[in-house]
Amino acid sequence: MTRTLFGKIRHFWHYFKMDTPLFLLLIVISSFGLIVLYSASANSTTLLYKQITHFTLAFGVMLVIAQIPPYLFRRYSPYLMLFGIFLLTLVLLFGSSSGGAQRWLDLGFVRFQPSELMKVIVPIAIASILSEKTLPPKPLPILISIIAIIAIVLLIAKQPDLGTSLLIGASGVYVLFFSGVRIQLIKYNNWLNFGLISTLIGSGGYIAWNYLLMAYQKKRILTLIDPSSDPLGAGYHILQSKIAIGSGGLLGKGIEQGSQSQLNFLPEHTTDFIFAVIAEELGFLGVLLLLSIYGLIIYRCFIISFESEDTFSKLLGASLTLIFFTYIFVNIGMVSGLLPVVGVPLPLISYGGSSLITLMSGFGIIMSIRKHKTPSYLSQL
Repeated sequence: MTRTLFGKIRHFWHYFKMDTPLFLLLIVISSFGLIVLYSASANSTTLLYKQITHFTLAFGVMLVIAQIPPYLFRRYSPYLMLFGIFLLTLVLLFGSSSGGAQRWLDLGFVRFQPSELMKVIVPIAIASILSEKTLPPKPLPILISIIAIIAIVLLIAKQPDLGTSLLIGASGVYVLFFSGVRIQLIKYNNWLNFGLISTLIGSGGYIAWNYLLMAYQKKRILTLIDPSSDPLGAGYHILQSKIAIGSGGLLGKGIEQGSQSQLNFLPEHTTDFIFAVIAEELGFLGVLLLLSIYGLIIYRCFIISFESEDTFSKLLGASLTLIFFTYIFVNIGMVSGLLPVVGVPLPLISYGGSSLITLMSGFGIIMSIRKHKTPSYLSQL
């Protein structure tokens, strides 16, 4: 009886094509996140149950996407890209506003943020363009990729959502990087190279500061340099976050014992700044545990990507993995006062549904790459 049941479970598991090590790591970090969220929310069972619902839905999406062979993503990537651009255009024309930003489409029965979809669509589309022939790619595919990335970044920045636009732009650049693209600078004079790069950076910074960045975005950058200049305003988040991180010590104050989060000194302590709660309540060892799990997930995803059989899967899997790392790096850097404050949640830990489903969609693609063996004739389609 036991063997029969075990055999059925094994058959079920194999049918749904899940990578066991990666799946178990995702379960572990999700459970860790629920414990931290329960503590950060002052034992709010309502928030906990909502997050469990989010996780259930996200894991279901991952399960479905894992069944789709990678070559289908490649085949339909142009349609996905056009669909994403269409949705972003609708946001600019008819999107609903909240907090001074117009980022959502309200369909009545559901309200969602199309830019979240682009976090997966852009890597798929750019990987498809660059994997048409041998690597490194020719100039034309590179040019098409860059134009597509810039168009998407500008559409999202117009909402305005500079943080998301830069992250999505980075996702496309990662595919370019893994494809072997190199920027060939003039090699005859190192000083000339240095001057050229400095001029480009300086010009880009001047244009961004004077014509692209909004007032609140400039204030966040200035606050990063000196948070104490506005301790009760723009610098409040960073100052309280640093206090929470610094007070945790080696072992932390214990679950539900963090003064900054439990007494509501720390803003957004269940979402963007939940890393500060981990540092305060679980200390350095808790942070080390979290980073170790993250590291294992990243390592496993890179192994799956580099062992895949076709160029498209390699580019897509590696870029999705690096996007996951970028989210971790940006959130922790923001909470620690090393980067400006942007709306980037801590992956698989922060409360929320949209970003969680997007992340799990990426993991579903990586699991699809692991389990589906692409026939040689299909990899050329």
